[in-house]
Amino acid sequence: MSHSRHTCSQVALHRLCFLTCLLTVTLVVADEPLGNDNQNNEKWLEPARSRLMHVIGAMPFFPHRANTTGNLVLNVKDFDNAQVCGACHTEIYRQWRSSMMSQAWDEPIYRALLKRASAATEGKVDNFCTGCHTPIGLTTGQITSQVNRSSIEDSAKNHPMPGVDCDTCHNISARTGLDNGAYVLSPRAHGKPTKFGPRKDAVSPYHDTVYSALHTRSDFCGTCHNVTHPFSSVAVERTYDEWQESTYSLNNVTCQSCHMPGFAGKAAIMGPDRKEVASHWFSGANATMLKHLGQEEGAQRARDMLARAGEIKFQQVPATVPPGQYTSVAVKVTNVGAGHKLPTGFPEGREMWIDFRVQDASGREVYRLGSIKDGKTEVNTRNFKVHIGDKDGNPLDVEVWNATQILSDNRILPKGYDIGEFSFLVPADAVGPLTLTADLNYWPFSQKLADYLLGKDQLQVEITRMANVTQSVPLSISLPAGSDTAKRAVPANLKLDDASVYYKK
Repeated sequence: MSHSRHTCSQVALHRLCFLTCLLTVTLVVADEPLGNDNQNNEKWLEPARSRLMHVIGAMPFFPHRANTTGNLVLNVKDFDNAQVCGACHTEIYRQWRSSMMSQAWDEPIYRALLKRASAATEGKVDNFCTGCHTPIGLTTGQITSQVNRSSIEDSAKNHPMPGVDCDTCHNISARTGLDNGAYVLSPRAHGKPTKFGPRKDAVSPYHDTVYSALHTRSDFCGTCHNVTHPFSSVAVERTYDEWQESTYSLNNVTCQSCHMPGFAGKAAIMGPDRKEVASHWFSGANATMLKHLGQEEGAQRARDMLARAGEIKFQQVPATVPPGQYTSVAVKVTNVGAGHKLPTGFPEGREMWIDFRVQDASGREVYRLGSIKDGKTEVNTRNFKVHIGDKDGNPLDVEVWNATQILSDNRILPKGYDIGEFSFLVPADAVGPLTLTADLNYWPFSQKLADYLLGKDQLQVEITRMANVTQSVPLSISLPAGSDTAKRAVPANLKLDDASVYYKK
């Protein structure tokens, strides 16, 4: 009897061990690195699964999804400083230095937000934020899961770390998903310095080179340009998904096509002349920060990219405008050049809007909607932005770490458009003709947010005019005698607010 009980206990123990191993293997295999041509469309891990994988070692930098070969903390000596790369890749290095990638760790708005997020969450989000802003800093242990808040503030001086540099991207050997930095860093994949890249014929006397199809595809970028809240699972940023669901992805127009367009030249000073070398400007939409950091060439490229992204036109303009009456003008904004929503990324800041103005021939401003007041766009501005909220539905301007839901999102889809109507009262004494002007404006974050995070007058936010349209409209010669024209001209489906602005309900 005793022997039977002992045998049963052994069998039960063996079964338990088998089930535990099976569960572990299942979870690890589910997050197997995806390199080269595997295009798994996994978008995120649920929090419970993330925590379990952290326990079994598959997420060593939890809650960030970064990984390394063997799940090991890497040695700083495994990586080269970008200046070392610049000795041979001179032009590539010059371009990268003027990009936001090079400033990913030092950029002051990010640094201020990280400091606040770290303090508010007692360090719980430190790995999460740093894993895509200084991947080498995270995976070498220079940033810990409970990083000292003061070191965040002064790390540029006392603890210098790279942003997203040469060795970050060219040491990625695979990905394990499509958000939250699900990359695998392998700086010594062959037992010696190894660089992964998009060329099959690349040869270097300094390091091994390995062709990587992953580096030619958008899912390479998606690892950091899809952001899911690590604890609430709300989709904070979805730039990659926005592209994937667009006509651009169907036509194989990748992130690299727009943000790393080719130029004729050499990839390295001793290399062959090539018809096309991928540029490393990584031009985006943050002219403000690049200008602030003294990178004017990069800032101008950001302005140029914004100018190619949006278009604004008058859709309906009356042939004449009668003085003393309300009139309406329709304005159409089209996303003509961005392969993702316009704008995209960083919900606390990114904002595009219409600044609509009416001026009479005497120079008097008859009407305006879309000006800046108290460091932000005025109330009722026709803007395009995503708004995040907490669990109670309160909008969040800064505290993205408390986000649990998307309250609204009216950004413009790739190749999509928006038509807005502006209605205004033409003064009875207006001098004709009227000049109608509509600017399509953008800033990466408001002046109010910059002042709040950095202090007043520490950073001047640039408003970039993406597109503009102007049209002259003559006044009507006469009005019907004895009629109550103002009331008669107001459409029944419009409502008048206290600023004498009509808008559709």
